[in-house]
Amino acid sequence: MKEKNKIRLQKIGANLLWLRTEKGFTQEQLSYECDVDRAKISKIESGQANLLVTTLLNLAEGLGVTPEDLLDLDGKVKVKK
Repeated sequence: MKEKNKIRLQKIGANLLWLRTEKGFTQEQLSYECDVDRAKISKIESGQANLLVTTLLNLAEGLGVTPEDLLDLDGKVKVKK
């Protein structure tokens, strides 16, 4: 995998982690809310997994944010609790 893609996945994972904790969800709770395996969530948060579009949409819906919030590569994610 190219370095720039690794960095992108790490940023998306960091956004997911930040948004999840801001919303007060554990990985288990988010897994239940969005029907995404907890281990997959863990891998995404650590930048070790690529996302399908459907996974991205399910995660955004479960968190009550937009897909753009998860894809924010500039680190400007700001959402209301």
